[in-house]
Amino acid sequence: MAVTFQLDIVTPERKVFSGDVTFVSVKGMSGDLGILANHMPLVTPLKIGPVKIIGPENEEQLVAVSGGFIEVRGSKVTILAEAAELPEEIDIDRALRAKERAEQRLAKRMEYDAKRAQLSLQRAITRLQVGNRGK
Repeated sequence: MAVTFQLDIVTPERKVFSGDVTFVSVKGMSGDLGILANHMPLVTPLKIGPVKIIGPENEEQLVAVSGGFIEVRGSKVTILAEAAELPEEIDIDRALRAKERAEQRLAKRMEYDAKRAQLSLQRAITRLQVGNRGK
C-alpha cells in the first residue's frame, strides 16, 4: 500500500477537496509537478489546469483549478486556488460556450482583450477536460 498524505484544495469561498491521497499532479508556472508523500517543502504558483489526484485505493479524480498556489509542507499539501470545481459541478454546455467566445475574441486579435480571452480559453478547456472525465 502506498504512503498517503493530506491534501486540501481551498478557494476563498470553500473547501473543494480534503482527504488522504497518494499522488497529486499540478501545472506549476515552471512546468508540471508530481507530488508524492515526503516531498521536499515547496511553495509555487499554479497555472490554470486540471489537478490530478490519486487516492489510497488507486482511484483517480480531477479538479479544475484556475490558478493559485500549492504549498507542500511535511505530510500536508494545500492548494490555494482562485477557483476550483469538481467534475460534477461543471456545466459542460456553459464551458463550451465560454470556449467558443474566447476563441472568437482571440481570432479578432484585439490586443487589449487578448490576455483576458486567453485566460478565459484556458479556464474553459480545463473545465471541459475535468467535466467530461467525470461524466
